[in-house]
This record gives sequence, C-alpha cells and structure tokens, in this order.
Amino acid sequence: MHSSAAHDQVANKAIVGEPEVVEDAHIAETSPAWLSLKSAVLAIRELQDHDGSIPDVAHHAAAHEHVAAIAAGIRALAPAFPHDAEYLAASVQDFERWASEGFGVPDFYDSLVAFQPQQHREDGIRHLVIFPMYTQNGSPDRLVEALIVETIWPEFIAELEAGDYGNKLFVSLRLVDFTPGYDTNSAVLFPETVSMREIPQFTWGAIFQDREAARYRRVVRAASEITKLDLPEEAARMLDDQALAEHTFVMWDIIHDRTHMRGDLPFDPFMIKQRMPYFLYSLEELRCDLTAFRESVAIQKRLSSRTDALSDNEERMREHAVLVQYAVIFDRIFRFAITGSRVRNYDGLGGQLLFAWLHQRGVLHWTDTQLTFDWEGVPDAVIALGEQIDELYWRSIDRPKVAHWLAAYELVRSVLTPHPASVWARGLSDEVLAGPPKGYTDAVLPDEFPLSMFFEALEKKMRPVIESTAGIRAGDA
Repeated sequence: MHSSAAHDQVANKAIVGEPEVVEDAHIAETSPAWLSLKSAVLAIRELQDHDGSIPDVAHHAAAHEHVAAIAAGIRALAPAFPHDAEYLAASVQDFERWASEGFGVPDFYDSLVAFQPQQHREDGIRHLVIFPMYTQNGSPDRLVEALIVETIWPEFIAELEAGDYGNKLFVSLRLVDFTPGYDTNSAVLFPETVSMREIPQFTWGAIFQDREAARYRRVVRAASEITKLDLPEEAARMLDDQALAEHTFVMWDIIHDRTHMRGDLPFDPFMIKQRMPYFLYSLEELRCDLTAFRESVAIQKRLSSRTDALSDNEERMREHAVLVQYAVIFDRIFRFAITGSRVRNYDGLGGQLLFAWLHQRGVLHWTDTQLTFDWEGVPDAVIALGEQIDELYWRSIDRPKVAHWLAAYELVRSVLTPHPASVWARGLSDEVLAGPPKGYTDAVLPDEFPLSMFFEALEKKMRPVIESTAGIRAGDA
C-alpha cells in the first residue's frame, strides 16, 4: 500500500463535527480534512455496486453519514483550492443530491462541467478531484475516487505549447495522494470515465507523467541490465533523474495527444464509437508515438543547427527532444510489449511491431545475448515506420472501412508473424468478407500476433518488475 501506517491510523479516526479549514494546498494531503474525506470515500466504496449505485437500502443510513463526511471534507479543503471553487461547490451539491435521491446511479455532470483544470496550467498548482468514476487500467467499476494532484508545466513546455504544438486540452499532472482506483496501473484522468447523465463536450484530458516516468525508470533500468544494453549517456541520465524523466514524458505526450486529431485520417479515432480489430488501435497509438519521435528529431535538428545562442527554454527543448526519442523506443520495447494480458493487447502489439521493424531494418541487434542499437540509423528507421502508417491512412481515405482493416492487417503481418491458427492470415472466407464488419472483428484471435521468442524470454524475467509498478509514484522509482 502507498499509505504509511501513521497515515492510516489518522485516517481511520472518527473526526467529530466539521474538519478544520485548510488554506495551503501543499499540505492538504496531511490535513485531518483530507484524511477524513479519504476515509469516508473508502467506506462508501464498499457499499457501491458496479454502476456506482447503492441499491441496498440497509446501507443508506451509513451512506448518508459518509456523504456528509465527504461534503464536510470538501468544504474544509476548498479554501486551499480557490481556482476550483465553482467545481468544489458543485461537487458538494452532486454528492448531496445523490444521497437525497436514494443513491441511484450517480450523476456528476454538473461538477464535471465545472471542473476545468486546463485553464490553470501553472507549474505546481494543485487540484482536489473527487468523482464516482472508473479508472483505465484500474477499477472497471464507477466507484468514488478522490485525488490530490499537482500540475507539471515547466516553462519550456508552456513555450512549446504556445508555438507549433498547441494543445489546449492537454493537462499534465503529478499524483500526490489517491484512493484505490489509482493504486493500480492507471496513469490517466479522463472526464469520460465519470458517472453522469449525459455526455458534455470534453475540454480536457490529463495524464500522470510522474507515474509514467517512475515506471519507465524502473522497467528500463531492469530491462537494460537483463539485455546487457549499454545505454547512451543521455538515456542513462534520465533513469537517475525523476524530474528529467517527467518533463520528457510531458513533451512526448503533448505531441502524441494532439496527433490523434491531425493528419490524413480515414476516420476520427475518438468520435466514432465502433468496435474494430484491435490492431487498428495499435497502429493509431503507434502513429501518435512515432509522430512525437519524428517531431522531436526535427526540434533537435533545428535547435542544434542554430548559430546564435539558445534561450534557456530552447536549450531545454533541445535536451528533451533527444530524451523523447529514447523514451519512445525503450518504453515501447521494454514496457508496452510485455505489459498486460495477451487478450487484444493493442499497446503490446505496437511495442512488438516497433522492435521487429528496427530489427529487420538492421539498426537493432540481439546477438550473443546482448541488445545493441546502431543509433545513427535509428531515427531514419523509426521515421520510416511512421511513414508506412501515414501512407496506410492516406490511401484508406478512399477505401471502404473493411478494406482499410485488411490493408492494416497486411502492414502488421509484413513485420510480425501471425498465430499459426489465424484465419486472417489464411484469408477470410467469402462469407465473412461479404458480411458485416462484426464478422471481421470476431475472426481476430485474442492474441493474433503472439510474442516472439525474444519477448517470451524477456517477459518471464521482467514479470516481477512490471508487476511491481502498479500504484507506483515518483518517489518509488
């Protein structure tokens, strides 16, 4: 568990009456108000059903007490978060309405619409966040979650975002304290996960770069030792510096995130809710990462070729542009490829694809049980894979949907070997080809492209390290 014994002892004490007001957000996580609120959240979660409701009326009396404690905690903490005043007031109202209406499926539309963290992208500013929600790669149930988070927004990122990489929806955060939905692999805070009566226009999306950086540092350190990889000096430096790694992930993710809506797209990846073969999601996520890689190469070259002196922010952009390139390669290869189950693991498939592509291009070598890279040739090879996906997308603007699916499969199988039992690899039947898209998707094996022998061996050695990163925080790496 991430909490200390002393923390739990205080949290479990009953606090009589209204908690004392907290005015400093940077000590909020140790305050009685937060500990009381968190304790009440932990208690009410035990009463909630999968959809967030509390159907058993026998639990309603206790639930009313927990809601009262939550509301009191929010009111006491609110002065420490003046920029969130409207949201926190709406949150209290949503909790109290949920209780007064009999604890049905929670509706936190009003407080969600009032929460606008993208309007306060200032380095170090904190937010109190509390919603009934599911957490991606965490809890699938819409339980109440409470977090204290801190914005990561260094000056060079602000300058980058104000220039060629504008992304008004992107929010970069650090976890300060959290409830069990985030004592998992979840590293995002997305508004669409909140329980609400209708879907608003989403105006932000947040990623916990501290968690991404911490697990990257732990995983890559272990994997480089196992594979005897001699890390380049810049990449090695990132493994010893959490702040450096965090800022690298912010730069990577701000470019990745905006790429989902940019380029020659045969579809709108987020707005069309459809069931597709999972390798389509693999290519989309990989496309965005490879775009971040390509743009980082361009930034590095542009700033390195300057004859005049760089500003402090420009020097940091140049430095982090190099680090983003290492981060994309190592996170994709060492963590994505072997994390999670083998059931429609689209991030895993993307990591396998990148590894095999670099190996087949002759810039990655697994020889004499040692992993090496020809670093001079790596950028061109990575960019070439991105161009292959871009070409697929550009051509598919003129293709029917299922023809795009078939073309995407051919791209993947040109690099990775499908499962021997794959009906996609043998050729879909005329009945499936003439039928609805559902038939195509149903024919995809849960593990259509199994791990190679290299990754099978690496996964066995790395499994304890991967598992140890669940719930990781900055200080744990």
